[in-house]
Amino acid sequence: MSYIRADQILPNELLEIIQQYVDGKLLYIPCKEKQEWGSGTSAKKYFCDRNKRIYDAYLTGLSLIELSRSFALSEKSIQRILRTQKTAAAQEERF
Repeated sequence: MSYIRADQILPNELLEIIQQYVDGKLLYIPCKEKQEWGSGTSAKKYFCDRNKRIYDAYLTGLSLIELSRSFALSEKSIQRILRTQKTAAAQEERF
């Protein structure tokens, strides 16, 4: 994330007020509207696809150890992904 110099965009009066609280430090100002995670990049789609591939590989018989080595994830991460994917699959079957 890049930053913008406050003295280049804020009025001097506002800058002086902010400097009373934070002087010479980086300050994060959040967006007015919160964006959903992954909405600005393709990361969300990538991880959804990866998790689906992990679940599919598990269904074909690969073990936790094989999956963790193949996808470079810990066994705990693989277990979490499998649990989430299994729950999602069960919900899809109900509808």
